[in-house]
Amino acid sequence: MKRDYVLRSVQESVTDAQEIVSAAEHGAAARSVAESKNARVRRVYERTSFVFSGLLAMAILMTVFSVMWEYSTRKYLKGFSDAIVPVAAAPEQKIQSILDWMARGPARRPAGIDGSTPDRDPTETLNYRALLQVCGTATNAFINLAESVGLTTRRLLLLDSQRLVKHVSAEVLVDGRWIVVDPAFRVILRDSHGKLLTREQLTDPRVFSAATANIPGYNPNYSYESTTHIRLGRLPLIGLPLRRLLDSVRPGWEESPTLSLLAERESLAMMLAAISLVIFLLLARASLRWYGEHRLGIHNLRVRERIWLALNAFVDKAS
Repeated sequence: MKRDYVLRSVQESVTDAQEIVSAAEHGAAARSVAESKNARVRRVYERTSFVFSGLLAMAILMTVFSVMWEYSTRKYLKGFSDAIVPVAAAPEQKIQSILDWMARGPARRPAGIDGSTPDRDPTETLNYRALLQVCGTATNAFINLAESVGLTTRRLLLLDSQRLVKHVSAEVLVDGRWIVVDPAFRVILRDSHGKLLTREQLTDPRVFSAATANIPGYNPNYSYESTTHIRLGRLPLIGLPLRRLLDSVRPGWEESPTLSLLAERESLAMMLAAISLVIFLLLARASLRWYGEHRLGIHNLRVRERIWLALNAFVDKAS
């Protein structure tokens, strides 16, 4: 009896030992899996952080380049406009000075950079006769020069029945009214009494006919019944939904002169896009750093800490 009791005790001890060993092995396996998973998460975090740092560096370089490009464009346009527009002139006189220069200015090169394709860079549209004869690039040149002399202007796209652009002109804010200027034909549109006309007034067929009757070569199909300032329809898939969204959120958004200038000056558009990208990447990188420090326990040296360590190392070596 005593022997059976001892045998049972031994068996129970062995069973307990086996359970302990099994639990220890299970715990070790669980820890191994957790450590492996944690290591994978750390690797993904480090690679993601490296990618964001690289993208941020490229975005900063792009921002520096675009700022220099925009600065040089502004300087060029300012010097150009100072040479052809009187500083103290009234807005209407400034407009006419630009149009007169476009019509009768100094001789320019006959074709675009590659001989055929129009260029949207204002530093080029001002220097090629062929580009100043096309409504789109002529309006580009006019808007950029007008902006450089302090005029508030925006482009105006005339649409046909299919909502396709048939002509491009411009609007300039003069005495609180958006008057219509056609850079391609070098004219400010006026009524029979010489009064400056707005887009709304030109929707009247009689007013439109009187305003364009004496413009040599003017196509009567370039009418103002259907107009827009920004064409989002050219963006595949997202253009029309984006327009409906913007119209519902902020009606009249496309009438902004700033948007027209962005559409007409690549350097400015690139600069704003680069600055926006830098801000986005800085916020994303800060969020990623917070996740690494608070969730993964990873502390990466910040730039200021690295600079401080480098300065300390330099001072230690110098001493």
